[in-house]
Amino acid sequence: MSSQDEQFPAAAAAAPEPAAASADEGMTWWYRWLCRIAGVIGGMSCACAGLWNCVTINPLNIAAGVWMMLNAFVLFLCEAPFCCQFIEFANAVSARADRLRAWQKAAFYCGMAVFPVVLSLTLTTLFGNAIAFATGVLYGLSALGKKGDAISYARIHQQQKQMDEEKLTGTLEGQA
Repeated sequence: MSSQDEQFPAAAAAAPEPAAASADEGMTWWYRWLCRIAGVIGGMSCACAGLWNCVTINPLNIAAGVWMMLNAFVLFLCEAPFCCQFIEFANAVSARADRLRAWQKAAFYCGMAVFPVVLSLTLTTLFGNAIAFATGVLYGLSALGKKGDAISYARIHQQQKQMDEEKLTGTLEGQA
């Protein structure tokens, strides 16, 4: 351990692990940035719509607005920890969120965005949570993986066709 690691043990413990690096191998750098930017914009839309939703006397709208502002806080904390510099544990939460798989982030973000809409179905909750839900969809699409090329699919199809023909001719020769 170097002297710098001895001085800052928390920074050495928060260093990215090889498992975290392998989890993002399927995502390109621009897609990762697209997801992060969508998360930040989704957080801003949740915060603004949540604040607007709280200006009412209906308790369900107030509860949905508070949940939307909580969604905004979580999105900022996970996707852009530099926006939450005043919180001590922001970098630790962001590092833990980065270690999650894409499908886990997708389920978490989509679930967070759907709850206020179920709680109070209004245009404010729908439009306020739309970008946060879209962030979850982007992470879900990255979990599906890269699309294969047409040449490899054609080869696989041709091999399956040859195997089917060989099986068919083998059964016909066995009957004769």
